[in-house]
Formats: sequence, structure tokens, C-alpha cells
Amino acid sequence: MKTVLGIVVGGAIGFGVGYFGKCASGACPLTSNPWISTIVGAVIGALVAGGF
Repeated sequence: MKTVLGIVVGGAIGFGVGYFGKCASGACPLTSNPWISTIVGAVIGALVAGGF
């Protein structure tokens, strides 16, 4: 259950970073594309919630 919660919270934070943290040039993969940042955030959230 902790891992699922970590995935959801991490994905939401990642989406927020990707959506609101727009990179003007598009060279920043995490802040220029909300899909990539959501996936990365979900993975990091799962790792943190699972205790690595």
C-alpha cells in the first residue's frame, strides 16, 4: 500500500513540475514534457516509499 501511495504522490508531483515548470527552450526533458516528469516522479515516489 505504501508503494502505491508513493507512486501516486510522486506522479502527481512530477506532473506538477512538468506542467508548471516549463522550460522555454525545450532542452530540459523533465520540465518540458509532463509525461516524462510524471513517470520519473512515480518511479522516485515508489523508491522512496519502498525504502529503496
